[in-house]
Amino acid sequence: STDLTSTIGYDSIIQHLNDGRKNCKEFEDFLKERAIIEEKYGKELINLSKKKPCGQTELNTLKKSLDVFKQQIDNVGQGHIQLAQTLREEAKKMEDFREKQKLHRKKIELIMEAIHKNRNLQYKKTMEVKQMCCGFLPCGLSLLLFSTFLLSPIFWQLFLKLAQTKSALEDTDRNYQQSVTTLEKIREEWQNEHIKACEFFETQECERINYFRNALWLHVNLLSLGCVQNDEKYEEIRKSLEMCSIEKDVDFFVNLRKTGSLAPAPIVYENYYNTQRNVTPARSPAPVPISR
Repeated sequence: STDLTSTIGYDSIIQHLNDGRKNCKEFEDFLKERAIIEEKYGKELINLSKKKPCGQTELNTLKKSLDVFKQQIDNVGQGHIQLAQTLREEAKKMEDFREKQKLHRKKIELIMEAIHKNRNLQYKKTMEVKQMCCGFLPCGLSLLLFSTFLLSPIFWQLFLKLAQTKSALEDTDRNYQQSVTTLEKIREEWQNEHIKACEFFETQECERINYFRNALWLHVNLLSLGCVQNDEKYEEIRKSLEMCSIEKDVDFFVNLRKTGSLAPAPIVYENYYNTQRNVTPARSPAPVPISR
């Protein structure tokens, strides 16, 4: 700004930096909330796999597949809990980065606040002395002109006052010159510090954008990694199901529960009504093994 005492540009930069810090805080809170969701989901999966029956009376290969299924669901739950912890760690890193930038920026802001205050005080002082000089000049000139035309004895007092006024005017003018010189030094110092502050703030903003971008990239990678790891666990279930054999399970059940390999013999008629009749009883057939 052309106004020496204005801080509108500086205030705009500080506001932007504060907004950037707020955006980092919002992403940090997002990670924390996502961590809570992941942890809760993981615990629910683990409880489900441990407490909910799922084919507990199955036998042989299908039973093995179901055991793998429940174990891998448990592993998926553990993976979500681990992801929750990782997300909390990333949120902590974002918080540390944000607070680190805040502390570094605070040092620069304190320097700028002090130099702004000093600059404004000196500017105010300089303008006050300038006004005093402007006020003395008409008074001195009027007395000088008036005394030129009127040289009566009573005006000797006016000449004395004129001399005092002139001396005071010269002192005020010197003070004014000194104030202007001091103000110029302060202005140059402020301008140099302002440039340094802007360069520092620009560096911080570049670091923040880069860190924020990388943090978001890492977050997406973590989610992708979680999906890949989950797919690997689900692949274990698919592999186990490929080993599931209907024929083997049926054979396993038959061998486990079988009561014998011979079928009951047919029931043969025996004559108990007419015992005197010469009847040749039919021979009972021999038991025949039964195939599958």
